[in-house]
Amino acid sequence: MPRTPAENERIRQATKEQILKAAMELFFSKGYHATSIDDVAKTAKISKGLLYHYFKGKEDLMAALVDMRLHDLLFVMEAAAAKPTPAEQIRHIAEGALEDVRRKPEVFRFYLNLFTQPRLDPVVAKYSQRLMDEQEKQFEVQTEMFTKLGVANPRKRSIYFSSTLQGIMLMFSTYPNTFPLDEVKAQVIEEFCSP
Repeated sequence: MPRTPAENERIRQATKEQILKAAMELFFSKGYHATSIDDVAKTAKISKGLLYHYFKGKEDLMAALVDMRLHDLLFVMEAAAAKPTPAEQIRHIAEGALEDVRRKPEVFRFYLNLFTQPRLDPVVAKYSQRLMDEQEKQFEVQTEMFTKLGVANPRKRSIYFSSTLQGIMLMFSTYPNTFPLDEVKAQVIEEFCSP
């Protein structure tokens, strides 16, 4: 019996996710330039031809990984902005970021690694810059939330909030079995969700 269009789409999505997961692992562990398409295909346990069916090459893989991150970032920020009060908006950002790192600590480590790569690599620098540009835009949205919350220095508070979340995410992704994420998350919400 032939597969349904829905089943074919599910298989396509699963294969694409498998390829991107393999690329992310290898770009993180070996570096972008040291990773070959052969490496990605072997790690994903697919043929090189099938990989090329989904992605044109290595840079296309990097672009897809960055696009996924941008999509996730925008999704959290848009959902936060839809909340009725600034305190709920900020809480949503904190909970979203910390639950995301709980589900996928390796993803956070990959993007952190991408941010800290030398700027001499034009491909990596291009995609790292795309992420930084979007995060800068979202930082401004977040700062506006702190303004509406009525804090004394909203920009400074927003920087402190972002730095706190980044530090927590780094600690959890480094020590996922021992870091007290729930307790720290409750503390962040208590500290930042009131004027």
